[in-house]
Amino acid sequence: MKIVVLAGGTSTEREISIVSGTGICKALRERGHQAILVDVYCGNETLDPATAFDGEYDVDAAAAYMRSFDSKIKEMQASGKEFFGPKVLELCKAADVVFLGLHGKNGEDGKVQAAFDLLGIIYTGSGYLGSAIAMDKGLSKKLFLESGVPTPAGAILKKGEPVKELWEYGLSLPCVVKASCGGSSVGVYIVHTQEAYEEALKEAFTYDDVVVLEQYIKGREFSVGVVDGVAYPIIEIAPIQGFYDYKNKYQAGSTIETCPAELSETDTAKMQEYAVKAFHALQLENYARMDFMMNEDHSMYCLEANTLPGMTPTSLLPQEAAVLGMDFGELCEKLIEVSLRVRRQ
Repeated sequence: MKIVVLAGGTSTEREISIVSGTGICKALRERGHQAILVDVYCGNETLDPATAFDGEYDVDAAAAYMRSFDSKIKEMQASGKEFFGPKVLELCKAADVVFLGLHGKNGEDGKVQAAFDLLGIIYTGSGYLGSAIAMDKGLSKKLFLESGVPTPAGAILKKGEPVKELWEYGLSLPCVVKASCGGSSVGVYIVHTQEAYEEALKEAFTYDDVVVLEQYIKGREFSVGVVDGVAYPIIEIAPIQGFYDYKNKYQAGSTIETCPAELSETDTAKMQEYAVKAFHALQLENYARMDFMMNEDHSMYCLEANTLPGMTPTSLLPQEAAVLGMDFGELCEKLIEVSLRVRRQ
């Protein structure tokens, strides 16, 4: 199968996307597919869509080519460059499917998905509507509650609006301040003082014009993959220090991850049920990963959905799949198979 693994982009998660894309591309090639790695924003003028999928291919060289643009991204954006890079759309049209290895803004927010729908390009993951909904943390919280999925108490703040005292939002310290459309815990702050709260708001507004305030839930953190409407085994994430932020997500040895999580059968079934409900509440398709907190009373709270979860061999979703006996390459094929079935209907 001819596959474009689309990665890179312009978000704060560009490097993580390149790492995910590299792993996906290697796994698919090892399983006999004609997979190539392409940067959605920078493209590759040297590739001919008619021959790009043929013959030998160096995935690491492709990743290095993508990273050669890292220092130029802001300059390229300032010049008014269009979002899709050279040859990107032509290569995607020539492929049987596009595996989305993108993360964050302009990747998970539905823009790429909407363009591909208009162009008839088949891709993995959720469609544009579910992607856009899940990227908006404030809207996600409302839909969780309407669907009977518990989520921490919260409030929405827009840039330029007067900021009230926390108690006026029905919240208290400690609380969580997070950019509405951030990912990988970029722009997320746990604050314990009024001074830290005010500083976190300033920082969060540098990432987005909308900020979500949330009551802090002290407890254990979990993640549940949902593939084809079925909840995967639950994984528990225990950071050695702090919370599961960008550093702890991607620095080796900074967390202890246990899959399947050590939970009672009752708690396991309840969290998996909430994960599937949350998946449908946001109108997601094919696959996603839902993040949860559970306090000492075993009350569960859904934090958010990840529509294009990290996809290195040691990422959370692949670890969950491994418990089911699926290796990384098999999981990549499974996600393609599910997406193809839905997109071709």
